[in-house]
Amino acid sequence: MLSLFFLLIDFPVSDRIPDLCGGMIRSIYYGFSGFKYKMPITEHRNKGWIAFLTLAIGLTALLPLDSANAENDWAATLYGGRLTDSTLRGILTADFTFEDAYYVGLGVMRRMYTYKQFFDLQLEGQTNSFYGDQDNWDFQLLGYIRWLPFPWDRYLDTSFAAGTGLSYATSVPKVEDKNWKNSAQFLAALSFQFDFKLPRSPQWNIIAGIYHRSGVFGTFSGVSVASNGLTVGVRYWF
Repeated sequence: MLSLFFLLIDFPVSDRIPDLCGGMIRSIYYGFSGFKYKMPITEHRNKGWIAFLTLAIGLTALLPLDSANAENDWAATLYGGRLTDSTLRGILTADFTFEDAYYVGLGVMRRMYTYKQFFDLQLEGQTNSFYGDQDNWDFQLLGYIRWLPFPWDRYLDTSFAAGTGLSYATSVPKVEDKNWKNSAQFLAALSFQFDFKLPRSPQWNIIAGIYHRSGVFGTFSGVSVASNGLTVGVRYWF
């Protein structure tokens, strides 16, 4: 895996690591501040991000499981949602309009590691089918960090997960092509989810979250903004 990683980012490695780390920090800051940052588009940046995300997800898969909760390491999620015409910042500030484009999806998640009672590291594969004004499928692989303790857990057990990974659409999504200058089939993905455990059946969770595809400010195929949607669903741990 390491040899593949180094091949993808093209030696020297020392020249690429600051670029990748800096890109991650800029993406988070600019995404939430609304600043329009234009990253130079080069092939090695695309390769570097793909390699970085692949390596990060792969290393997560090697972490040891917490045997105390081994019976609940897997989860299946059925969910649906609707796309918007907005950016991620617009979603977070409620400045958006819904598109006539909807999706249903199935996710399979595995808990890879738990640190005490504070957070989990998880992997999830998703398959999404779109209908309405958009008719493609997409496939995503994401790694999550899930924060576990909240002050009101004694009343409603809640967790929050933030994940990043890769997304492949079977065709260029029509809503992306309509709303933004550039679009592509292969992009980065982000996901933010709140999970609420049902008090009498804690293996069942209600989820609410954000679906997001992004070119990471031009890193992927010159794409900046792509898809943003709101999601609700149900998750079962087993």
